[in-house]
Amino acid sequence: MSLGKLAERLLHLVPVLLGVSVIVFLMMALTPGDPVDIMIGDQNVTPEQEQAMREDLGLDLPVHRQFFVFLGNAVQGDFGTSFYHRRPVLDVIVERLPATIELSLVALIIALVTAIPLGVLAAIRRNSILDKMATVGSLLGVSLPGFWFGILLLMLFAVHLQLLPVSGRIGFSSEIEPITHFLLIDTLLRGRPDAFWDALKHILLPAITLGLPMTAILMRVTRTSMLEVMRQDYIVFAEAKGLKRGRILFRHALKNALIPTVSVAAIETGSLLGGNMIVETVFGWPGLGRLVVESVFLRNYPLVQAAVLFYAVTYVLLNFIADILYTTLNPRVKL
Repeated sequence: MSLGKLAERLLHLVPVLLGVSVIVFLMMALTPGDPVDIMIGDQNVTPEQEQAMREDLGLDLPVHRQFFVFLGNAVQGDFGTSFYHRRPVLDVIVERLPATIELSLVALIIALVTAIPLGVLAAIRRNSILDKMATVGSLLGVSLPGFWFGILLLMLFAVHLQLLPVSGRIGFSSEIEPITHFLLIDTLLRGRPDAFWDALKHILLPAITLGLPMTAILMRVTRTSMLEVMRQDYIVFAEAKGLKRGRILFRHALKNALIPTVSVAAIETGSLLGGNMIVETVFGWPGLGRLVVESVFLRNYPLVQAAVLFYAVTYVLLNFIADILYTTLNPRVKL
């Protein structure tokens, strides 16, 4: 892809982000509830103090002026101050982001490790019991609501069997001084295998819940792509030459069958961020998704706006990366 084409695709981010900003800002502005009233609660505050607080937060301005103030500051990298935390929004997001990234990466690994072998086996043994079970499983994986499946896992493994923890990232007795803020890495760097195992047990259930829909989609894509590749002339020719079945499958067929799987995986990774709001709330995971849900209830406009913009940028960039990967793996396709 040429630099000109690359720059053109990146410029498409501008209208997308502007549209997302307008929609989210209007939705938050039209949502019933006043941030100042929520912050005050049952405290005895005079009307003068309430008005001063409203002016301090910029809520005394008309909605359109509030939006343009936010947009002007955001262009300069300033997303305002969180109403609830009374800290810069960017600092609050950066503080919660490692937990969300770690959860998404573990969910992605689980999805890839599970989906690709199942898709290949289902294609090789087409119409077998394994293929039919994988097909039914993929349909269930796409259909089951994340919050419902997560609650089922909690009831089974955390409540009844008591094998895994209910919520959080790590137990109090295993807490360590962070280095990268990715606990699975930090526990190993600190030489604490017991803490690593504790962090792994905490992340397992939310990662499985988050990765289930992606596993189902990737399994179906891999199976379909593998079946299509196996009908190609070069595979038939390789079989006619007497090459071993394993060599044909893994050296020739799988290499080409994974092209659409890789591109779909890049796109679906963006969906992990969108789905983590519900999963993090169900499992009490202290990440960005749970923070957004809390901020919506608190009418914390600046934080919600900035977080949704982050989601939008991530999703568009991952789609962009998926396009580049597809053209790299399959040069016949041009953007």
